[in-house]
Amino acid sequence: MDALPQDTLHQIFSSLPLRQVMICRSLSKFFNHLLTSPSFIHLISTQSPPLNLLALRPPHHHHHRHVSSPPCLHVFDPDDNQWLRFTLDFLPFRSPHPVASSLGVVYLWGESSDSPESTKSLVVCTPLTRQFRVLPQLGSAWSRHGSVLVDSETRVMVLTELAALYFSGSNQWLKFSSNLPSKPRSPILVFDSVYALCDVGSPWRSQWKLFHCTISKLKTSQTWTRLEKHEWGDVFDILKRPRLVRGNGNKVLMVGGLKSSFSLNASCSTILILRLDLDSLEWDEAGRMPVDMFRCFQESSKFKVFGSGDRVCFSAKRIGKLALWDHCSGKGEWRWIDGVPGSGDGLCRGFVFEARLTALP
Repeated sequence: MDALPQDTLHQIFSSLPLRQVMICRSLSKFFNHLLTSPSFIHLISTQSPPLNLLALRPPHHHHHRHVSSPPCLHVFDPDDNQWLRFTLDFLPFRSPHPVASSLGVVYLWGESSDSPESTKSLVVCTPLTRQFRVLPQLGSAWSRHGSVLVDSETRVMVLTELAALYFSGSNQWLKFSSNLPSKPRSPILVFDSVYALCDVGSPWRSQWKLFHCTISKLKTSQTWTRLEKHEWGDVFDILKRPRLVRGNGNKVLMVGGLKSSFSLNASCSTILILRLDLDSLEWDEAGRMPVDMFRCFQESSKFKVFGSGDRVCFSAKRIGKLALWDHCSGKGEWRWIDGVPGSGDGLCRGFVFEARLTALP
């Protein structure tokens, strides 16, 4: 094979799906060099559709100390039912902590390896092409308390209860004060708007409401407004610990434990997924976890949710696997994901990673 011209090899491997190209890259240094060259990436970028993967965020303790093992991004391929690993050793940062992704680009907090102080930067990288760039410097408080929301490399928001930073490719962050009544829960970015849940209740009883702001109006109007309709009734009261996940198109998913009653410490009968159409402002039920699967979550005091579109993942302490709601086929199937990498408490956080070779930061 070494005797074949490089162009011929590129033509041969360009006929493979992206999933198989990634496997071939890990076979040897020769294949890795061959299949990461700029000429091959340019050739395959027009032929291979992206992979829709589920990426895991590292446990929080990895975010705060140096880890001897090479940094990597663990991802699950739901279509091929296997775990994959992208090394992040091309990044000159200590303990890189991936937090979000959009259009094949991964956003992570990175601590400079040559800085005596613990200062973190928001880094944009593409694991498949091993390229990166650093966004303008932020204070360390933003990495500790901010939620990173992205929909492209030039539309990035870091959100806290008190303020929001917005980056639009102008090489600087725009800062806006926030009028949220409490810390935003599970904020999501949908086109030109940000949506988040906020607790407006009392210290002894939570009362969740949906808030939103329009990015294009940040400079000219009050940032956040409550989104509600009289017809919604008690839609927020039937769920325990609700959180948002972006759905397909102009849809928002709200996920939480379905309360068995409206009493203060009511138990839950299952986990419910509701779907809000932002055009009609109407809710409908997208799915509910099967009872036999939910039994594994009943013993846990809390669970984590991540995903996007037609896939939502659930994790909880001491379960050792993920539950997946998959609506890609239009049927809303539930299944377990085994073999979760890492050693943590079982509470996995993550995001959807659309792996592609065309994305360049």
